[in-house]
This record gives sequence, C-alpha cells and structure tokens, in this order.
Amino acid sequence: MSARPAPAPTLPPNDPERALAALTDLVRDDLEACNRLIVDRMQSEVALIPQLAAHIVAAGGKRLRPLLTLAAARLCGYRGTRHVALAACVEFIHTATLLHDDVVDESALRRGGPSANALFGNKPSVLVGDFLFARAFQLMVADGSLRVLEILSAAAATIAEGEVLQLVTQNDIATTEDQYLRVIEGKTAALFAAATEVGAVVADRPEADAVALRDYGMALGIAFQLVDDALDYSASEAALGKTVGDDFREGKITLPVLLAHARGDEAERAFWRRVLEDKEQSDDDLPRAQALIRRHRTVEDTVARARLYGDRALSALATFPPGQARDALEGIVEFCIARAR
Repeated sequence: MSARPAPAPTLPPNDPERALAALTDLVRDDLEACNRLIVDRMQSEVALIPQLAAHIVAAGGKRLRPLLTLAAARLCGYRGTRHVALAACVEFIHTATLLHDDVVDESALRRGGPSANALFGNKPSVLVGDFLFARAFQLMVADGSLRVLEILSAAAATIAEGEVLQLVTQNDIATTEDQYLRVIEGKTAALFAAATEVGAVVADRPEADAVALRDYGMALGIAFQLVDDALDYSASEAALGKTVGDDFREGKITLPVLLAHARGDEAERAFWRRVLEDKEQSDDDLPRAQALIRRHRTVEDTVARARLYGDRALSALATFPPGQARDALEGIVEFCIARAR
C-alpha cells in the first residue's frame, strides 16, 4: 500500500485554494483509489501510450472533475465504490479532450509545461486521446448502469459538438453571446454537469437530486470557462499555465472580445475584424487588444457574469442538507471564480 501523502500546507483563511484543499481532504481516500485506477488503466503493451498519457495526467492538474464526482456521491450519502471508477472515467474523458484540443489549437504549453503534442507530435497525441476515450467507455460499461452510460456518453458527444461549434464560430466577430454560451456549455460545462450528476445516480437518489447536481455542475462549468476566457487576456503566463493570448492568436470569440467589440468605436471594431476575422496580426496587436479590453472593463464584466453562474450553482445545492460535502462543493464555486484575482 502506498504511503499516505503529507498533509496540505496551512493556507490563509481568505485563500481560495483552501476550498480546493477542503474538497480534496474530504474525499482523499477515494481520490487515491481513483488515481491508482487511472495509472492502472493507462497501461498498454504499446510503450508510447502510457508514456504520453502519463505526461499529461501527471502534469499538475487539480483533478477537479473527478473530485466533483467523488464529492457529489458523498453528498448523496453513497457508501459503495462505483463512484471511484466513474471519477476515473470522467478524468479520462477530460484528458482525452485536452490532448485533442492542444493539437487543434496548436498549443505549445499545458499546465505550465510543454504540451504533449509539442513533445510527442500531433499524431501520437490524437491517437492516445482516442485510447483514453476508449478506456473511459470501458469503465462506463463495467459499471453496468445504462443511466450512467447515457449520462457520460452524452457528455462526450456534447463536448465534441462544443468544440466543433467553437471551430465554426472562430474568426467570426458576428458570433452572438448565445452562440458563445452554447460553445462553453458544450466544451466545458457538459462534463462538469455529468461528473456531478452521476454522483446522485450511483447513490440511487431521486431524480430531483440528480437534476439539482446536474444544474450545479453546469453552472459551475460555465463560470469556470468564463473565468478562463477572462484570464487569457489578463493573467500572467505562469498563473495561466498556458501561453497568454492563445485565444486571441487563434481567433477565438470569447465574451471579453464580444463585449469590447460591442462597446468600441468604428476604428476599434475594424481592429477586431482585422485581427480576428482577417487573421492579420502583428506583434503589437495583442497588447492593443488587451488595452481595449482594459478600457472597456470587459474582464471585470466577464468575471461578474461568472459570479452570476456561481450563484446559480450555489442555489442548486440548497436542496441538500448542510454538511461537509455541501460546504466543500459550495467552496469550490468561489475557488473557480477567484482564479481571476
């Protein structure tokens, strides 16, 4: 049996990382079991598969999505072990999408280090992503619940739809806020929602509880992505864990840009059309884009929108009795939004 990890360092009371630490501590034994299962299921006789998979799985991710599955099951009073394998399944789906996304986006960094495609190449990254998707579906089938299979397989399909929709709206400054929200609901929030919903399903809780946890996960995922999109224009590269301005260089249409374009004068709107639609960018254009976003305070307004979704997530939890699990899930809402500080 592996040695128990050292306790987490003491954090200031107002540090949002305390919320993540509290969630991790709440389900620590389950998370360790989940991590062991992830390592076991990454194995293959084809040596490149575990080598590449281990690179991204061990790259410092917070395991937020599987943590949500484990905590949701705890909130619902579940005392079995099925949630551990489903948490691993959720992490495999997430990791597979990261591998594919970095290839599509031609990203060089992931979580502050070289992306898998930068180290191993595009073809291996795509194929190992496919392998991890297959492992996820094996775990779903092994669980034996058609409802679980329905929830997680639907999430996998929705993620792909969200990524394709983002590709369609990329470089189109006429994209509406509704279209933008559909993108982030698909590519990010759908997996958050599925991760929490299955916690109620394995506990055999009433449909109302499953819906409440799905609503919590969906609202939390939207808030999480809104903050990510704000950080792409405002964070340092070290804090962001990837190259600052990636969204800008790729021509992704995010809320900070939509708001800046709507509030700008004709010269500013012409700038956004040139750099995003016509894809004519120079070295000076990212700093100018950041300046326009600061002028119109669109990062602040994007984070304020994230807080509204955070409030929705908190409201969805109100149906559950108070306790450690609910406290931890409520705390993670603030953790997701406070990353914008």
